[in-house]
Amino acid sequence: MADVTVVDNGARSRYEAWVDGRLAGHINYRRGPGYLDFLHTEVESEFDGHGVGSRLAAGALDDVRAHGGRIVATCPFIREYLERHPGYADLTT
Repeated sequence: MADVTVVDNGARSRYEAWVDGRLAGHINYRRGPGYLDFLHTEVESEFDGHGVGSRLAAGALDDVRAHGGRIVATCPFIREYLERHPGYADLTT
């Protein structure tokens, strides 16, 4: 798998994962007072099984942490990711 670049596309209220210049997946979010509610994670079918979803989750959570934010994990994928990676527990509201 090539490098995955994760960016916050604030205009579309989502974090995006890019691989070789192609959109590979995204996490939709809604802004709340002092937090982001991660609503839904989607990975394009051609990237399924290549770790894009996990890299996207880690990149988004690292960005939230870098900006001193917090999250609500409405998305089941993000909830499961947090269970497997307790080092991000401090980000949840």
